[in-house]
Amino acid sequence: MTLGRQALIWFVVALIFGVILFTLSGIMLPFVAGMAVAYFLDPIADRLESWGLSRFAATSVITIVGLLVFLLALVLLLPVLQEQILRFIERAPGYAEQIRLLFAQFLEGRIGQFISGVDADSRAALTDIAKAAAGWAGRVIQGALSGGLAFISFLSLVFVTPIVAFYMLLDWDRMMTRVDGWLPRDHAPTVRKLAAEIDDMLSGFVRGQVTVCLVLGTFYATALSLLGLEFGLVVGLVAGLISFIPFVGATVGLVVSVTLALIQFWPDPIMIGAVAAVFLAGQALEGNVLTPWLVGSRVRLHPVWVIFALFAFGAIFGFVGVLLALPLAAMIGVLARFGIGEYMKSNLYRGTSSQKGADEPGPKP
Repeated sequence: MTLGRQALIWFVVALIFGVILFTLSGIMLPFVAGMAVAYFLDPIADRLESWGLSRFAATSVITIVGLLVFLLALVLLLPVLQEQILRFIERAPGYAEQIRLLFAQFLEGRIGQFISGVDADSRAALTDIAKAAAGWAGRVIQGALSGGLAFISFLSLVFVTPIVAFYMLLDWDRMMTRVDGWLPRDHAPTVRKLAAEIDDMLSGFVRGQVTVCLVLGTFYATALSLLGLEFGLVVGLVAGLISFIPFVGATVGLVVSVTLALIQFWPDPIMIGAVAAVFLAGQALEGNVLTPWLVGSRVRLHPVWVIFALFAFGAIFGFVGVLLALPLAAMIGVLARFGIGEYMKSNLYRGTSSQKGADEPGPKP
């Protein structure tokens, strides 16, 4: 079979897989989440097996401990989170009005002299811009609320995901052995090498980044709660959990928390600055300690590529695409580097003249 025919077959297989994934994306969430959990916990199961436990016993221990931790978190955090979320939804219209009044006060007080020196048409234009900005802020708040409620609906999947994760973790090694047996024999060593590189990248990025998100979420939630910021627990946890998107978690948390601080603490600049300092300290902690220590330098996923992958796959496959974005981005990155390496070694890059010169006998030294 020619190389072109093999490439065509694999392209058709990938296309069919993408169509199936797109068609079933509405029901794939618990299965993708379960696979991600199994992949994340597989090294722990392997470690327990090396200590003498069977695969079933290791999987059972991990599942029981995970469920206990999850139930403990629900008992301790769910009442507080529920109370803060419901209170925030109840107060959201009033917060939007307070933001509008603060914005109007800022326009009248700080830049009032500038506006007074502008003609009537320009003042009317500035007023229209201010109204448009206030309307945009209201729509953003409504979108955040609807998105938050949509995210809460995903919690119903917690009853399916653990079951999928248990069976995936139990059969993980056997599935990998079976997939390895399906590889084309001529290309099996190359595929194994690429798969190992993808696994190394994912293990460094995903497992490390999940730990970073948990640490940052705990830090933000604790610090904001200690400062007395209303809804600080919710804002801190959400900002930490979305920190896997470079700069987005800290930016969203900073904007939301400072806005809440303006409403709650105005005109106390010390408390407002302290809230902002929490996220500046979190960014310093992430960039100088957590990411170098937990993620490491071996991960070659550029932040722009990560953001693009999250947006692109999220737009195509929805929330399932967000979960698959990092594995697919790592896979595409490894395959792209492999393809570029093969191209750099081929006559297409080197040219026939260089190959001819290399084949021709030259003067002996």
